Amino acid sequence: MKSNQEIQKKVHHALQINPVLEQTSIEVHVQNQIATLSGLVDTYLQKQKAENIAQNIQGVRAVVTHIENRQSPHSRSDQQIAEAVLEILRWQISVPEEQIKIAVSQGWVFLQGEVEWNYQKSSAQKAIELIPDIKGVVNAIQIQSLGVDKIEKQAIETALKKSASLENNNIRVYIANNVVTLVGVVHADEQKEEAERIVWNAPNIWVVHNLISIKEHMAQSVA
Repeated sequence: MKSNQEIQKKVHHALQINPVLEQTSIEVHVQNQIATLSGLVDTYLQKQKAENIAQNIQGVRAVVTHIENRQSPHSRSDQQIAEAVLEILRWQISVPEEQIKIAVSQGWVFLQGEVEWNYQKSSAQKAIELIPDIKGVVNAIQIQSLGVDKIEKQAIETALKKSASLENNNIRVYIANNVVTLVGVVHADEQKEEAERIVWNAPNIWVVHNLISIKEHMAQSVA
């Protein structure tokens, strides 16, 4: 089992090299395989990315986040954030904004409602993640397809194999009713995310359990 110091170095390095986290200063402390992140970021998207990266480092069992958004003298009120969210959703073609309700409390945005497809749920969140002064997004939108239809396992497996970024990765697909579970090993967090994105493109899926793990690369020694 790796030491806390080794895990801490790996988390810190992964955060430093990610382009989304450029010009952010995030400190990492690891104790008992629990990674604690602290620092300041400009957007909720950066905070979420840091959490995801830390969670996918081998040896990390849990992540505690003390990352905060930088506050400006002109920070938006909850009322202004709510108005911005509604305006952005109104212009998203892929989002049925009349089916989505929002609530804003102390900078946190809560999404509720029902949509037919996961890409609609995902698009709603992605559309608002870059709004300044948002501290977090809780996406509680439910997926309610019209019926329980068969999911084509072979089509999903073929799509995964055709992906250039997933070449030579052995990802297994398990299906129970309208729930898909992915199991396997990839080399990067981006590949794990890509595999899930491909699965969600298939029709009739309600839930995806992404159990893909990230293969640890051996650190090269420096002479």
